[in-house]
Amino acid sequence: MTIYCDESGGLNAGAMTFSAVMLTPKAAADIHARFRSVTGLRGELKGSRISLVERAYLLELFDRAGGRAWVAVATRDKLAHNPDGSLPSDLALYAALLNLAIGRWLPETGGVCTDVVIDDGRYDPKILAHVREEIQAGLGQWGRASLADSRRSDGVQIADVIANSLFNVTIGSPRAHRIQRILDPMFASKAIRIAELTHVA
Repeated sequence: MTIYCDESGGLNAGAMTFSAVMLTPKAAADIHARFRSVTGLRGELKGSRISLVERAYLLELFDRAGGRAWVAVATRDKLAHNPDGSLPSDLALYAALLNLAIGRWLPETGGVCTDVVIDDGRYDPKILAHVREEIQAGLGQWGRASLADSRRSDGVQIADVIANSLFNVTIGSPRAHRIQRILDPMFASKAIRIAELTHVA
């Protein structure tokens, strides 16, 4: 199996979410192909650009394919209650969320080799290389961590939609109520689970 990763938001927007989506590469490609054939989407699939109906359809395809996700969530209000009252840097928060989401998956992989594919778009490649090395050290012999251009990764684009969905719900955007309704069955079945980040070391 492969774990595809992408993030949404930032503390300046009130919250950052990081989704770690488990799918086979074939399942990710099939979901993406079906979504595009039905919706006529051209260009990159982004959660911030699709309609609510398109979002619901994509998440239904994800659920039907047996996809699962851990989504790590951090809010500015919770992190501001750290003892010294300071907020972490964007990069430190990103790394902490990534570690939390992947950390929730590792005990569930049953020792099966797992590849972790991380979107390379948010930070300078040299900085992200260090993040990738940390994840690789955690995977050890059980998997491989790599960076990917989201435009060329079906799974990372699906992870983007899930991260964006949780970001909308977390900050209470105008679309939050309807997105929550879309997500509720997947929360109930634990196809999507949330891990809350309360502090950054």
